[in-house]
Amino acid sequence: MSIFMSKAILDFFIAFGIVIGGAMLGGIGAVVSLQPPTQTMLDVSDRIKIWALAAAVGGTMDPLRVIESNMIGGNLSPAIKQIMYIAFAFLGAHMGSELVKWVCGRG
Repeated sequence: MSIFMSKAILDFFIAFGIVIGGAMLGGIGAVVSLQPPTQTMLDVSDRIKIWALAAAVGGTMDPLRVIESNMIGGNLSPAIKQIMYIAFAFLGAHMGSELVKWVCGRG
């Protein structure tokens, strides 16, 4: 498998895991604190999506610097790859959030 696809799949599953894990642990915390776990899990899964995306691609500024420097230099291939990594991470975070909604009965 190519390096690009390996990293893209890894970014997808990292973002997916962050959303699912955060929502599950948030639900456990809600049970311990006597709050409704379903609503807590839904709230956490929506709020954590952007952080899952940032964590999956390796931070917030480095990918933007790669895109900027390569676009200015006229190298479109590295910039497009970085945009694709961000897209795969977004898909992972969104699918994780949708799975939480489905499990909680709102999807």
